[in-house]
Amino acid sequence: MASLAGRVSAVGPDRILSALNEAVNGGAPVVLATIVETDGSVPRHEGTKMVVNADGSSVGTVGGGKVEVEIRKDALRALEQNSPELRHYTLQDPQRGDPGVCGGTMSVYLEPYMTTHTIYVIGCGHVGKAVVDLAHWLGYRTIAVDDREELMTTEAIPHADVRFEGSVADAVATHPITERTSVVVVTRSHDLDVEILPVVLDTPARYIGVMGSRRRWESTSARLIETGTSESSLTRVHNPIGVEIGAETVEEIAVSILSEIINSAAEE
Repeated sequence: MASLAGRVSAVGPDRILSALNEAVNGGAPVVLATIVETDGSVPRHEGTKMVVNADGSSVGTVGGGKVEVEIRKDALRALEQNSPELRHYTLQDPQRGDPGVCGGTMSVYLEPYMTTHTIYVIGCGHVGKAVVDLAHWLGYRTIAVDDREELMTTEAIPHADVRFEGSVADAVATHPITERTSVVVVTRSHDLDVEILPVVLDTPARYIGVMGSRRRWESTSARLIETGTSESSLTRVHNPIGVEIGAETVEEIAVSILSEIINSAAEE
């Protein structure tokens, strides 16, 4: 059977790598599927790549049809397990379950790209900036959110991968908080905490920490409950934020916050 490569809709390698780069930089987990070996008649040649997103959509093609459906399923399993896989596909006899009739075989390497854990800092005064700086140094992806324009410049907070000036609701809509996100709420205002936390609590964030005294948190919690936030959801919040290390400077406070985030991951 002749190769079907000419009848398969494809995109160039630059578009594939651009999609991969865009997903990783944007905090989206993906799998890069690459044909590494073929034998006989197959839809695409060795080196052909496809990016498979976490929702099952893809950029590019490694053959189309049933074999591509199988490859996408295997890619999602590799993503779930966060482990690369080398899968082999025979395209000869659909009667015995083969995903195609081209007559050849192909091996596909499935390489998951999991996102770097994100530190989402809400409130970028002295403490927030110190948290972003330390998180960046530790290798985390950092998102800084504040409604004050002067704090969202490259000069003011150079180590933020994303700087978002505006409301937390808009920030979360643009840069979603996922299971691989830790949220640090270090705002300037008790009122802001009451406004922000319902948005944050409605996400799957792995960690949520709020700066402030226990007395301030008791007042904040009471107001949140009055406006409909459940008491059970508030148990997710770490307050006072950070590990108790006797921190005094903003840099020491940042160390205590990142220590708690690291420890929370170790306890899972």
